[in-house]
Amino acid sequence: MKICAIICEFNPFHNGHKHLIDEVRRTGRFDGILCIMSGHFTQRGDRAIADKFTRAAHAVKGGADCVIELPAPFAVAPADVFARGAVKLASSIPEVCALAFGCETPKDFFALAGRTAEGGAFKELMDSGLKKGESYAKSYSDALKKTAGTAADKPNDILALEYAKAIKKYRPDIEAITIERVGGGYNDVTLGGEYASASAIRAHLCEDGVRQYMPGYVYDDLRTQACPEHGWEAIVKYALSAADSEELGGVFGGSEGLGNRLKKLRRLSCGEMTARATCRRYTSSRIRRLLTANALHLSAAKTLELLESAGYIKPLAVRADRADDMLRALALSPFATVITGSDAQKLCGADRELYEATAFADDVWCAAAGRDVYDCTLVKLPADIDKSDGIC
Repeated sequence: MKICAIICEFNPFHNGHKHLIDEVRRTGRFDGILCIMSGHFTQRGDRAIADKFTRAAHAVKGGADCVIELPAPFAVAPADVFARGAVKLASSIPEVCALAFGCETPKDFFALAGRTAEGGAFKELMDSGLKKGESYAKSYSDALKKTAGTAADKPNDILALEYAKAIKKYRPDIEAITIERVGGGYNDVTLGGEYASASAIRAHLCEDGVRQYMPGYVYDDLRTQACPEHGWEAIVKYALSAADSEELGGVFGGSEGLGNRLKKLRRLSCGEMTARATCRRYTSSRIRRLLTANALHLSAAKTLELLESAGYIKPLAVRADRADDMLRALALSPFATVITGSDAQKLCGADRELYEATAFADDVWCAAAGRDVYDCTLVKLPADIDKSDGIC
């Protein structure tokens, strides 16, 4: 069995995501498409607009065969840790032979990965840019341009390069399939044309015109299930007030006094805090990610420790007529497959720590949304996915 993996967030699932899955399916080369999706919190520090089981079901309805979860410590982390966490899961499944991802400007990312080795000229140039007060993204792109003759200043291009580096680290035999991103840019919040970014959809969710940019089943769910922000904002501000300097400094992005700077702004709204702290050096994504990681008690040191030592496979949704094949493929991973509560109880050591950190993130998301913690273990979508809402 040949499986192509896709690393994703689907916040929310939209026409551009469906295009990516359709392009992979159109190759006719794979027996299954496996999505590795962030759970309730994302790499840019956002709280997911809908719960992870609903978003996973959207992906299956949109053409994926199975969706598994990227644990929270890796999902709410800088690009390199996010990529390594996801690729580590994908590479642990022997039947995964390819990784497909969207990017702004398709390149030979494997070749570029060889030019950005740790400890080489790339890292020296990048560190130099950071010391001058440039942002991570600009320092990254400038260092790449000087060492490899090309830039990578767009979020998906940076992630694509980190995916390639992670593949070389964990399983060099995995093929990288690059598909040019269509429609709005990653941070574009305007609507127009055939496709729109997830950022734009979230920003315009209450407007009637947004419906055309996502499948109807996604729109219908979001209009009834999209979560209010005020509960999350209260949690973020409480966690910021409760954290001391050492705790804030230990979160990814919290060094150099940024954590303490945010603490002084804690009486402002999250949006105002982010706007006041954003500058040439600190991007809004870095600030949101810091605030979220602090609220979820995710330290950089513990995340890196878990990245090296822990893992498990948590299926969120699967197409019913492919369930046996896909779950059998997942079971070939050396990481335990966790579907039920009894499966989780069997985890131990670092694996248990990783699972519990993600479960805590689930609890925080539910508290912010004003919902009870649900007991859904795996969403199974019937074969006639276009006409089904799915069942738990």
